[in-house]
Amino acid sequence: MKLFYTDVFVLPLPAGHRFPMEKYARLRERLRASGAFVHGDFETPEAATTEELCRAHDAAYVARVSAGELSAAEVRRIGFPWSPGMVERSRRSAGATMAACRAALDTGCAVNLAGGTHHAHAAHGEGFCVFNDAAVAARTLRAEGLLQRVAVIDLDVHQGNGTASICADDPAIFTFSMHGARNFPFRKASSDLDIELPDATGDAAYLEQLAGALERVFALARPQLVIYLAGADPYHDDRLGRLALSFAGLAARDEMVLAACRQRAVPVAIAMAGGYARDIDDTVRIHCQTVLAARQMFNPLLG
Repeated sequence: MKLFYTDVFVLPLPAGHRFPMEKYARLRERLRASGAFVHGDFETPEAATTEELCRAHDAAYVARVSAGELSAAEVRRIGFPWSPGMVERSRRSAGATMAACRAALDTGCAVNLAGGTHHAHAAHGEGFCVFNDAAVAARTLRAEGLLQRVAVIDLDVHQGNGTASICADDPAIFTFSMHGARNFPFRKASSDLDIELPDATGDAAYLEQLAGALERVFALARPQLVIYLAGADPYHDDRLGRLALSFAGLAARDEMVLAACRQRAVPVAIAMAGGYARDIDDTVRIHCQTVLAARQMFNPLLG
C-alpha cells in the first residue's frame, strides 16, 4: 500500500503558531517504526501543476498564490504566512492526493500522509487550506478518463465547506460531510449530504449516524472511487474539536468506512485532514491507526 508524504517540503511557521506541522513527520516516523511497511511503500509525490490546480481553482487565485501576491486579508484567512515553501508544500499536498487516488485505483487503497485541505474554495483559501486536494484530485482523474464518479467522505470535525462549494454544480463528485454543528466554519456550505452533530457527541451516537449515512452515500453516488478525509479532530481531547470520540470510537469509524468501500469493491484514497489534540502524540496515534487499519483491510495477507 502506497503512502505519499510531503513533510520534507517545509512550510515555515513562526514560533508558537498553533498549527501542529510536526505531526506529519512524526506520523511517517511512527509508520516506518511499526514494521507494517517497507521502504518502497513511502513515496514523495510530484507537485500539482497549475493546469491541475485550475481544474478546481480560479486561475487568478492560483497565480496570486504562486507569485506571492495575496492580500494581507487573504493571507490571514488562510492562516499561514506566505512563502515559496508554503506554495511548494501546498502543491505537493494536492499532488499527493492525486497520486494516492491513482494508486488506489490500481491496488484498492493508498494514503496521503497529509492533505484533507477541505476549506480551500475556488478563489480563496481559509482555515489552513490553500488548495483543495480532494477537488483537484477528483477533477484531474476524471479529466484523465480514469473514472466518472467520485464520493468525498469527509469526517473531519469541521465541515468541508470548500469542497462542497467547488463541487456544488458537479454531478460527478458527491460530497458528504459529517461535522460539528457549532464548529468552524460558522457559515456552512451545502454538501450533497451534510450531517451536523451537537457538541459532546460520543462514540455510539456518532457511529450510528455514520452507518446510516454511508448507506445513503453509496446508494446515491455509486462511486468508482472514494476520497476519505480521516480527520483526527473528533477526538475528545482535541483543542478545536468539541466532539467526544475516543481512540476506540475513531478506530471503529475508520473500520466502518474502509469496510464499506471494500465490501463494494470501491477503491479508497485516504487523506489525514485535521488534528489538534492537546498532546500531539494523540493526534499522531489517531492518524497512525487509520493508516494501519487501511493496510490491514486491504492487504490482510501481509501479516
